[in-house]
Amino acid sequence: IHHLLCEYCIEIVHEYVGIHGCSETDGEDMHELDEEEMWHADFNQKRGVVTLPDFANPLEFTHFYETSVIEMTGCKSDVAFLTKIFKSPPPEMDAPHTSIYLKDDVELGVQNTLICHVTGFYPPSLSISWTTNNANVTEGISLSQYRPRADGTFNIFSTLKVTPAEGDIYSCTVNHRALQGQPQTKTWDVDVALPSVGPAVFCGVGLTLGLLGVAAGTFLLIKGNNCN
Repeated sequence: IHHLLCEYCIEIVHEYVGIHGCSETDGEDMHELDEEEMWHADFNQKRGVVTLPDFANPLEFTHFYETSVIEMTGCKSDVAFLTKIFKSPPPEMDAPHTSIYLKDDVELGVQNTLICHVTGFYPPSLSISWTTNNANVTEGISLSQYRPRADGTFNIFSTLKVTPAEGDIYSCTVNHRALQGQPQTKTWDVDVALPSVGPAVFCGVGLTLGLLGVAAGTFLLIKGNNCN
């Protein structure tokens, strides 16, 4: 996509990416511009979702969802046909790598966001679940669309709204076919450290010992001079 500002003859280049894909059970249709998602199809809610911020003249994605449904139907039909032709070859798979971290610095009693980042997996079909203190969580969760990587694998993010309390333990669990029935779980626990006095104490001890050494040296020097 190109825009030309004729007054200064500056060409501005934008990068558009459209992702259309499916497996036997899942499908995705997503459009992004300059690495910012604009729209995706939510096949569970049966609607299109505009993810751009509100503008004075908002973009319209007329009939995008209806087109996505038609494309997904054809895609799944192709998958079934090709699987039959090639006699169900073993699927290529890459296991995910999962990390969990807090968006902002932890403050007890202040709402924050936990991020579960899953990367390097293929095919793009997995599930992510959350627990708080070993209890399943279903509210305050969001899930991004699958994002392709240069190596052909995918990324995805899931977030959980939390209000940390001392001793809380949170976990996200990822299930993907490449894990062969052994889900991958990462945990994050609330551990707010008190200000450390260790360095100050050691510094004080070191200074005291140093002064004692100087005093002892001075005493020996004086005593030696008196012996003369």
